[in-house]
Amino acid sequence: MLQSMAKKQSKGRQKIKITKILKKNHLQVTFSKRRSGLFKKASELCTLCGVNVAIIVFSPSGKVFSFGHPDVETIVDRFLTCNPLPKPNGLHLIEAQRDANVQELNMQLTQVLNQLEVEKKKGEVLSQMRRENQNQCWWEAPINELSLSKLD
Repeated sequence: MLQSMAKKQSKGRQKIKITKILKKNHLQVTFSKRRSGLFKKASELCTLCGVNVAIIVFSPSGKVFSFGHPDVETIVDRFLTCNPLPKPNGLHLIEAQRDANVQELNMQLTQVLNQLEVEKKKGEVLSQMRRENQNQCWWEAPINELSLSKLD
């Protein structure tokens, strides 16, 4: 009895071969997940190291996505002109306050994203439990999934 109720062991995180994904729906899902992971890492780099970062990504469907700190335009202009960011004398305190606010918001974003992942995992566990219960208790299954013999 205990063995049948024990959680199935998954294969865990698997190493994938890095080649172009051919299926369009798999490609879109992978792009979306990896894009959000890339932007999260860039945000963490800004927060932890106080660096300026700009990332511009074009999706497989041609949509453009960007992340930048302090903003993409400033970093791209700086890169193209090879000039450091100008720092007027009176704006150091304002910039320091803004950077502190950005760091706080990045930390809050990281916490919310972590909470979201935890809730997604809880949802997956609950869905699995519901599927297992439906197999045991036919009356809890959606009515359109019941056979005629169970409806009699």
